[in-house]
Amino acid sequence: MNRSTTGTTDPALVPAPVRSAAVPGDGCTLDADTALAAGPGTADTERWLRATLGEALGLPLPPGTPGAPGTITLAVDPELPAEHYRLDTTEGSVRITGGDPAGVFWGAQTLRQLLGADAFRRAPIRPEGARSLPALRIEDGPRFGWRGLMLDVARHFLPKDDVLRYLDLLAAHKLNVFHFHLTDDQGWRIEIKRYPRLTEVGSWRARTKWGHRASELWDETPHGGYYTQDDIREIVAYAAARHIRVVPEIEVPGHSQAAIAAYPELGNTDVIDTSALEVWDTWGVNPNVLAPTDATLRFYEGVLEEVLDLFPVEVSPFVHLGGDECPKDQWRRSPAAQARIAELGLADEDELQSWFIRHFDDWLTARGRRLIGWDEILEGGLPGGAAVSSWRGYAGGIAAAEAGHDVVMCPEQQVYLNFREHGGPDEPMPIAYVRTLEDVYRFDPLPPGLSPEAAGHVLGTQANAWSEVMQNRARVDYQVFPRLAALAEVAWSPLPAPAERDFAAFQARMSGHYARLEALGVDYRPPGGPLPRQRRPGVLGRPLDGPPPQK
Repeated sequence: MNRSTTGTTDPALVPAPVRSAAVPGDGCTLDADTALAAGPGTADTERWLRATLGEALGLPLPPGTPGAPGTITLAVDPELPAEHYRLDTTEGSVRITGGDPAGVFWGAQTLRQLLGADAFRRAPIRPEGARSLPALRIEDGPRFGWRGLMLDVARHFLPKDDVLRYLDLLAAHKLNVFHFHLTDDQGWRIEIKRYPRLTEVGSWRARTKWGHRASELWDETPHGGYYTQDDIREIVAYAAARHIRVVPEIEVPGHSQAAIAAYPELGNTDVIDTSALEVWDTWGVNPNVLAPTDATLRFYEGVLEEVLDLFPVEVSPFVHLGGDECPKDQWRRSPAAQARIAELGLADEDELQSWFIRHFDDWLTARGRRLIGWDEILEGGLPGGAAVSSWRGYAGGIAAAEAGHDVVMCPEQQVYLNFREHGGPDEPMPIAYVRTLEDVYRFDPLPPGLSPEAAGHVLGTQANAWSEVMQNRARVDYQVFPRLAALAEVAWSPLPAPAERDFAAFQARMSGHYARLEALGVDYRPPGGPLPRQRRPGVLGRPLDGPPPQK
């Protein structure tokens, strides 16, 4: 690494840093002589730099002396806040100082962006390998501690390597939460050894609806798959090395037909013949829900015991138990469910669901974990320590935060990335309202009028990607990107009020960021519309006109 004053002065960083400024003096050049010095607490970033940046640019990055010329120095300074970092590229060297190991890692992500799109490839494509940087100081840190993506692998299974790839994409955008939606009516995706039929039966369906549920088309290929327990351990370890928390989701008491198909006694056997149920092959809200029995509670306690073992508290302090879209019709018709309501002295079926959730809140709390669920868990009363994923708009999140509960803001009207990005006729299987890149960029996780105390309970935000019409990795990419980059900036950067945000400047930075996404092989939606191979002509969607109703 030699001193240099050449290199880009417009790095087009995404998300935008808090402060970035040119400083007097020379910059630096990374080349074959560049060394890497890693201080205490920076081993994850050291390994990542050698394996990722080193491989991309053909740099061996041998061990060096901290602070020496020609060296990338990594250090932790507890005087900086958690996840904050300072990046200096001056006098022939690079220094990344983080408030904690995560801060150092986010600084390394910024360094990678500074080095251009080639730094996002898996092997060097330019033989010279040297990369010059101007003299800069970047001081940066996140607005929110929860910055995430929910990925639904239950409706359409993504192989393990695709999940690992998405963890890398989250890390590249300084996102630190991976919400792993593992179970639903259409598939059970996690191996539970004491209940093998959950994957033997529950992970496969005979066919799949092609398009919206009103479509007349079917894909007759059996669909399924699951992650072995060792797969899960690998995913969790891979995430932890990238300072990403994993939130496993096991749906209860609704969205459970795959589990009931595997173990019919979990359903309301006094109302329907649960032995006739199969893993669901279409979309929508399913009427088949768990029976509120002691046997069901014991079954899911057994499931969760294995889940907690696979997702250690250091990476997964939260466990998501769904709680959404649970129709109560079967409970209303079930003598056993009605007897349980009377036995517990509950007012109605909403309180019965609340009892169900409260049981597992107590169970998780006793084991050092926190329950989080979709905002329906507010109905019938919310357990004291539970947190809420506010998806049906702001209202549930506001109510929960004002009542002293922690909240993750992920309203469907703003950050559901399965919603179509454009109103044009070529959008593949268009779902719901148009949510453009600009719409996501102008989203604010803190709604107007929230009291300062309640605002302190907003942990952050995440985008949600439901996979009914996302059959494979390419379709997920198309729906998620580039809008996830906008969400990343909303979650990380100290942006002004939504109407005052400089979307034109963000677009200009995205023009450089698209080259990074292309180097990573992301099949994003181009600004000019879908490529021919990205279209799905003749497959019914469900487009909705106008702006989404705000709640």
